Amino acid sequence: MNRIPVELGGDGYDILVEAGALNNAATHLLPHIRKDRVFVITDAHVAEHWLTPLEKDLQKSGIKVISHILDAGEQTKSWGELEKLTDWLLDEGAERSDILIALGGGVIGDLTGFAASILKRGCHFIQIPTSLLAQVDSSVGGKTAINSRAGKNLIGRFNQPVFVLIDPMVLNTLSDRELRAGYAEVIKYGLINDAPFFAWCEDNYEALLNREPDALSHAITQSVRAKAGIVAEDEKELSGRRALLNLGHTFGHALEAETGYSSNLVHGEAVAAGMALAFHYSVRRGHCDEADAQRVENHLKNAGLPYSLSSASVRASGEKLVQHMLHDKKMTSGNLPFLLANGIGQTFLANDVDLADVAAFLDQSD
Repeated sequence: MNRIPVELGGDGYDILVEAGALNNAATHLLPHIRKDRVFVITDAHVAEHWLTPLEKDLQKSGIKVISHILDAGEQTKSWGELEKLTDWLLDEGAERSDILIALGGGVIGDLTGFAASILKRGCHFIQIPTSLLAQVDSSVGGKTAINSRAGKNLIGRFNQPVFVLIDPMVLNTLSDRELRAGYAEVIKYGLINDAPFFAWCEDNYEALLNREPDALSHAITQSVRAKAGIVAEDEKELSGRRALLNLGHTFGHALEAETGYSSNLVHGEAVAAGMALAFHYSVRRGHCDEADAQRVENHLKNAGLPYSLSSASVRASGEKLVQHMLHDKKMTSGNLPFLLANGIGQTFLANDVDLADVAAFLDQSD
């Protein structure tokens, strides 16, 4: 068991990483439940495996579970689904003192967290992430959002959970593709500011992708601890410190937009290609050695992740991809900050990037 605190003063909370924790969920959740009922929001894929065990364990402790099952997929993060969810909660008589539980991946966590932030001006929620990507990234830090026609995650707010329960064993029901996609976010923490962790990834990625419990638990704990530390320093991305967590995302979101936020390129895959592009663009600007960029590319390739435009099956022009970037949330007064690197574990925020040069770089990339 690993308990990681997110130090945010009065809004702080704990993240518990424990293999098998979902089989004994009530023990961990009861201290955060103030009534004899909870609302569980999940999707059809997750419900098939994990809703019944959670319901049974809570019911044994006298907690009534009122569940709502949504369609799986990125399309669920929409205005329409947000409206349906909040209407359902109101029809069920949800009150501010109730707890919502997000049981699922990043889509369910984002939608539930956003609904909790606006329902009757705010109620509490708990994250039980069931994908590797959600466990190491989206369930921690309080970013909640839905998508709009203009782009991904453009409508939302910061809303911290009161508790995060992470069980690495639930990943046994995750597809190999989704596991690899989540692994991209694990790699990210090594590339940001922890070169030894990236080296650990190079040595242990096969064990992790083979779902060996020790490798999974170590990677998740290390990633969560890294993110919790950054979030504690810059909860709402005001100082620029939290922006480091966006490594690969500016390029990656453009790739996602170009592929229509579809299953052709899922988020973690886009981030993987985005990180490789960020390192190669850092080489172009003279910040980073080619050897480091090649090392990143090789590791992504070995892990079965996209590492270039062609491997991500994106063939758009640089100009078109840059047009997608103009909808990035970080855009300020026409300037878009980029996460670049001086080397592995040496990421920094660059505020002087010329988008025309980015377009030219992308046109020259394979």
